[in-house]
Amino acid sequence: MKKKRLVILIVMLAAAMTNAAVAQFQQEHNAPVKSKKQRVEPSYAWSVSEPLGLHYPSTIDTIHLDYHRSMVPSMVSEAWVTTGNYGSPGQDQIFFNRPVATSEFYFEDAISAWMHNTGTMRFYNTRIPMTLLSHSTGGDKYSNLDRTQLEFSGNVDRKTQVGGGIDYIYSKGSYDAQADKDFTWRLFGSHMGDRYEMQAFFNHYNYTTKESGGITDDRYITDPAEVQGGVTRVDNKSIPTLLTGAQSHLEGSQLYLNQRYKVGFYRYRRDSVTDTIIDRTYVPVTSFIWTLDFKHSKHQFLNNVGYEDTTRFANTYLTLGGTDESTRYWRLRNTVGVSMLEGFNKYAKFGFAIYGTHEVRRYTQVSDTVSGTALPDGLDVLPVDVPHSTTQNLLWLGGQLTKQQGSLLRYNATAQFGVLGDAAGEVDITGDVTTRFRMLGDTVSVKGYGYFKNLSVPYLLQHFISNHFAWDNSFSKTKRVRVGGELDIPFSWTNINVGYETLNDYIYWNAEGLPAQHGGAIHVLSARLQQGLHFKAFNWDNIVTLQTSSNEQVLPLPKFAIYSNLYATFTVARVLHVQMGIDGNFYTKYYAPAYNPATMTFHGQQEMECGGFPIMNLYANFKMKQARFFIAWTHFNQKLHSGDAYFATPHYPLNPARLQVGVSVNFVN
Repeated sequence: MKKKRLVILIVMLAAAMTNAAVAQFQQEHNAPVKSKKQRVEPSYAWSVSEPLGLHYPSTIDTIHLDYHRSMVPSMVSEAWVTTGNYGSPGQDQIFFNRPVATSEFYFEDAISAWMHNTGTMRFYNTRIPMTLLSHSTGGDKYSNLDRTQLEFSGNVDRKTQVGGGIDYIYSKGSYDAQADKDFTWRLFGSHMGDRYEMQAFFNHYNYTTKESGGITDDRYITDPAEVQGGVTRVDNKSIPTLLTGAQSHLEGSQLYLNQRYKVGFYRYRRDSVTDTIIDRTYVPVTSFIWTLDFKHSKHQFLNNVGYEDTTRFANTYLTLGGTDESTRYWRLRNTVGVSMLEGFNKYAKFGFAIYGTHEVRRYTQVSDTVSGTALPDGLDVLPVDVPHSTTQNLLWLGGQLTKQQGSLLRYNATAQFGVLGDAAGEVDITGDVTTRFRMLGDTVSVKGYGYFKNLSVPYLLQHFISNHFAWDNSFSKTKRVRVGGELDIPFSWTNINVGYETLNDYIYWNAEGLPAQHGGAIHVLSARLQQGLHFKAFNWDNIVTLQTSSNEQVLPLPKFAIYSNLYATFTVARVLHVQMGIDGNFYTKYYAPAYNPATMTFHGQQEMECGGFPIMNLYANFKMKQARFFIAWTHFNQKLHSGDAYFATPHYPLNPARLQVGVSVNFVN
């Protein structure tokens, strides 16, 4: 297996080098095939935002700088709680990076870093076909990590584009019962016409992770000699775990279709001498919008080792001898709107839209098979009565005010109000404003942002039934107010972001792994500095976050987190671009949330502090023509910090030191 992975990397790298060599030869020798050059417009990418599909600039992922970071599971952010393996469940501990609310199908939240959704989907206009192919690998045959990604995009004509992609993660993990496999495939396309616009994608994911429940004794990591009779060397795969036959499986699809028909007029350009029409430009004034968003998901928890199933969890309600249960969810969302577009004449300084969104949600849970019957010995009394299936109908009305053009001032404000079903009474107002000005030959930007949200609690946090966890809550709406500002100074490589939020009636997962509502207010203050220092070939980039929570039992956060990257950049033979350096992250100790494998959630605990250690990597990233590749020794300082207590969440150690390599090739035909 290891040889096969090495062959894949070598073949990809050889293909890239050959392509680069041919291009270089043709350029130097003025090859006849290339003597007649055709002007090709630059490629670009964009993303869309909900609810109306507004465009925002995005990037085409071909940069070699910090390429290695994409393969280090603990570096999704400066403070990332994870069960250890690449592609495994995790949660961002930088509060202002988190999603604003728990999703309707909360099982997906733990793997959101590895999923594709509306916010992360990119559309391309590449003019000529583009294929991005990458493969990364690391570890040995017992703990190997592999990720293969492929993305294709090509234009049918100047206005129409189609594409597709796959993303396959297979990682055995460094410890027993930790393997995960994630396969995602997607199709996407767009049409950007004068009158008609369309953006669509279909995304399917299939995610399976073995659930170890954590190791049985942390001393296998912190003091192996004590637990192994004086033997200090540990075979990580032989460390016993609480669960050996359990796994979580998530599967689902999303179909997204955004369409916009624009009504306007033609603006003509005439010859000043003959008064004849030279060309014409269509100027849209009003657009009519329809967005269809359908999604379905399924979560399955399987444990075929009966005695572990009953001893690992405090309660067993439905079956003895193991668990095999599924929870299903689908939703159909339709949004229709009409907007007046920005810039159709000199007085139209902003865009304005009104819209309505209707959504149907359907939940199907485990059936209650024990109520009304004689309870077998060993089962606990089911404390709730939750229906097997439930359908919700919800309706919101809203408006949007935007200014996306202009160099001095841009803004975006959206207000949405719930009027039907469980959404009735909801208020969601979000906005930001940005101003730019010139300073020392560069553009400085200042941004203010904020929101007010009064939102209903998702159904599965209110009503849920499974073999080990069940609840029937009547939570009130949660209220959140956030204000903040951001200053970006490019010429000094400085970005400062300060935010403050008040959370009332906050929903959290308590120490028993159950959802609970905090009756008071919680205040979070965050200050984040991104600062780069650059001198010739030497660079030092830092991201420093200070944050505090007024209630650390309900909302625990590390008070200080830092990511630091010290590196040099240079070019070899004018074609090979190199970045070599050392990077790492660190955050202070705190009571990190624990992980619950049965619900795939992170919940509060007050028994074990995590953090207080750095995770450091030695790396080299390279780029030659259309290929980039890296080699990295990740967590090389594993044995250097005191106690070796490298846990991000209780009883789940992080990956030990390992060598990782990867290559990515951009095939532009």
